[in-house]
Amino acid sequence: MTDNPKHTIREQARYHRDHLQVDQADYERVIDIFFKNVTPQSGQIIAGYWPVGREFDVRFLMDELIQRGFQCALPCVIKNTKILAFKAWTPDCLMLKGAFDVFEPDSDELVEPDIFLCPLLAFDRQGYRMGQGGGYYDATLEHSRAQKDILAIGVGYGEQAVLFNLPNEAHDQKMDIILTPQKILDFRK
Repeated sequence: MTDNPKHTIREQARYHRDHLQVDQADYERVIDIFFKNVTPQSGQIIAGYWPVGREFDVRFLMDELIQRGFQCALPCVIKNTKILAFKAWTPDCLMLKGAFDVFEPDSDELVEPDIFLCPLLAFDRQGYRMGQGGGYYDATLEHSRAQKDILAIGVGYGEQAVLFNLPNEAHDQKMDIILTPQKILDFRK
């Protein structure tokens, strides 16, 4: 056991998430809430993620984005950096297992996302998310925010909310929005 509060919270949040009852209607609700509250512009690229374990599956939302004419992308880990690269994705593209056995497009076409859908283990009332602990999304969002205006959306289940402020450090990136099947929390205001 460790004295690191993030480690303890992460383990408890992972256990909690892995025991949630998933309703297939959650995916339709997220799609509906997304398009009622987020208005991607023509030409913007939306980065999703390939779910690991019981992470909220955003592939349903990505399929809808593709059907509506938007370009989607998935992250890939590049050796010796925490900044994720993104490869263009379509539902029928070839996939391969990349770092950490996470699927990524079998392509060399890199893109620069404008909207990031970020997986989470937990989120708080301030807009902070707790991820798996690798720091990839924090480094990537910090890098991307230094390049241009982006929108960072943490996606999960409403039951992943915590009633306390998650511990955060200078490198932790706040989400602009948290999206759940129940509602959207907007922290841009």
